[in-house]
Amino acid sequence: MSPRFASYLKVVAGAAAILGGIGAGQAADLGLQVSGPAAIGRCSELVLTCENGRAYPVCPIAVSIANEVVTATLGNYPGSYVRLIPMGVGYRYAGKGIWFDGFRNEAVLNLGKSQQIACSVVRS
Repeated sequence: MSPRFASYLKVVAGAAAILGGIGAGQAADLGLQVSGPAAIGRCSELVLTCENGRAYPVCPIAVSIANEVVTATLGNYPGSYVRLIPMGVGYRYAGKGIWFDGFRNEAVLNLGKSQQIACSVVRS
């Protein structure tokens, strides 16, 4: 075996060990999780309940293999397509003029540059 190939194998083995070490608890912090692909198109499983007295249902468009919402709309906010941006710790779902950041069941909804609302993620 050539030294170059042996070095390549070490890198691949190291990456596999790192990726294999990510458990379900860690994956749950990367994005909002739903029950599975059946949640696509349903707006009732996750709802942002905010301090302004409004509720914003999260309607998944695409779900990852780990059942994390990848893209979604906020059900009652027109033109609110958002996409997951992993943050290392927590998540961000961002779209044109709207985004929310969070960690587990707590989030901050930003409607434009000047309106920030504290919310909780409620699961039905």
